[in-house]
Amino acid sequence: MAEISFDDFLIVDIRTGTVTRAEAFPEARKPAIKLWVDFGPEIGERKTSAQITAHYTPEILVGRQVVAVVNFPPRQIGPFMSEVLVLGLPDADGEIVLLSPDQKVPDGGRMH
Repeated sequence: MAEISFDDFLIVDIRTGTVTRAEAFPEARKPAIKLWVDFGPEIGERKTSAQITAHYTPEILVGRQVVAVVNFPPRQIGPFMSEVLVLGLPDADGEIVLLSPDQKVPDGGRMH
């Protein structure tokens, strides 16, 4: 794996946000959920889709804090425009488990 400098790391803007809305995404090629995430007043609400259906339903995601990269360009996912990348890690079966703070933090807080 290539090493990066600290300045390279600072380019990636990783923030916390709270899921305000979540819906099934049946049009996606792989099972996914559409998320709307509030990143606070500086960034606002952004949307994304995530292949997280093994561990999550839309109902349990609303109100949950997540961690996401907020400075990628928007990406078209079928009929839906994804504006951020919510971060997660694979479990033993390769299914995604979301990253989130272990305590409540202000929305829009930048990871460092």
